[in-house]
Amino acid sequence: MLQKYEPVIGLEIHAELMTQSKMFCGCRVVDSVEAEPNTAVCPVCLGMPGMLPVVNRRAVDFALLVALALNCEVQSNNIFARKNYFYPDLAKGYQISQYEFPIGLRGYLDITLSDGTIKRIGIRRVHMEEDTGKLTHLSDGSLVDFNRSGVALLEIVSDPDIRSGEEARAYAMRIRQILRYLRVNTGDMEKGVLRIEPNISIRPRGAEAFGTRVELKNLNSFRALADGTDFELDRQAALLDSGGRVIQETRGWHDARRETFSQRSKEEAEDYRYFTDPDLPPLYIDEAWIESARIALPELPQAKEARYRDEFGLSDYEASVLAEDRAVAEWFDAAVAGKGAGASPKTLANWILNDLFRLMNERGRSIDTLPVTPAALVALLGQVEQGTINQTTAREVLAEMMDSGRDPSSIIESRGLAQISDEAALTSIIDTIIAGNPGPVANYLGGKENLLGWFVGQVMRETKGRANPAVVNELLRTRLERERM
Repeated sequence: MLQKYEPVIGLEIHAELMTQSKMFCGCRVVDSVEAEPNTAVCPVCLGMPGMLPVVNRRAVDFALLVALALNCEVQSNNIFARKNYFYPDLAKGYQISQYEFPIGLRGYLDITLSDGTIKRIGIRRVHMEEDTGKLTHLSDGSLVDFNRSGVALLEIVSDPDIRSGEEARAYAMRIRQILRYLRVNTGDMEKGVLRIEPNISIRPRGAEAFGTRVELKNLNSFRALADGTDFELDRQAALLDSGGRVIQETRGWHDARRETFSQRSKEEAEDYRYFTDPDLPPLYIDEAWIESARIALPELPQAKEARYRDEFGLSDYEASVLAEDRAVAEWFDAAVAGKGAGASPKTLANWILNDLFRLMNERGRSIDTLPVTPAALVALLGQVEQGTINQTTAREVLAEMMDSGRDPSSIIESRGLAQISDEAALTSIIDTIIAGNPGPVANYLGGKENLLGWFVGQVMRETKGRANPAVVNELLRTRLERERM
């Protein structure tokens, strides 16, 4: 359906900043889902006459971090404007935002598509504003909760460089990951602290002029973003193919019916009648402020992934999963830094991804509440490398470490889990097993040498998994060969 057309998509991402107070007043920020309505409000955010706003310094710090992380040109001169439009959920009747003079311009973000292709998406602007309240519609009217009204909000606007629902999802997911890495936003889309709105249009392939764009609202998941975008592209193509025309409008996404629906006609920027807010002086961000923010930037996820692949030899999958969450990545980095002559980064990655994550899921733990420290895991794997315990026993010990928080050495000692490497003790067990199993011995000697694994299993069963597998294998081969004589 889209063969004749080229999709043109730009994303607007609205992220509430994790400040303790609102953007222009001292009201505390509360959970807009759980808090009692209208309990975190004051004359400033309620727009009472004579009340003056004051810019939240912490919000500016957060916005500056995001602008730098997205490779934007930070603007020294920032001016706040009034966006005049009827907002039933903003008591003032206008929104304080930035328009001509935002904090960040002309940035970019590289995304990786499912086929491994790297694509660069331009960032048109990053600007600060205040959030609106929350409306609850009833059959005979609407209720408004102003708790969220005035909360610090950051809007990230991409260039129209996106060409599919998949690209839109990849871009939005990477933005969300960066915001969480910077610890400026929780990324909780269900609570509305991160909201994504694609602007979607199509044009004949080869054409330069943009088509009429439609904005999708109220997308609360990455799946809805991808599916809603693809549906809208197909809808517009079918409309043009049938001789109709696309109108500029705002549409919603019906998750159950998997289709978009019309909400209202879309306004242009001039319809908002922006003008400089007379109550807020220009905000100047000097080079020292910018440099301090640059120094505060953590290693970002894409850089971590590249380092894990290049320095540690991890696969793309291992690197991306470990770097997905900053807390997990820092836990892994601490383990690697403390490994000394112990386990390699590759071994540590395997244990974290397979064993540690499994135990965390089973016990409902997050990396932040983990009783096992990076140093404790390194110590456990050191016991494996030294031959004190085998990997099977190590997994058993790790499970107890997860439950008790005890160090591996004390668990191994108290439970007598040390690996049996004494050749005399193992030889006695092997002799008993061979004497008691003449049939398998004859089959082995007759050429079925894969039965060696069966004999190893019998020894492991007798020793409750404590026998050193390498020693057992060598002793069994030698003992079975003696049966040929």
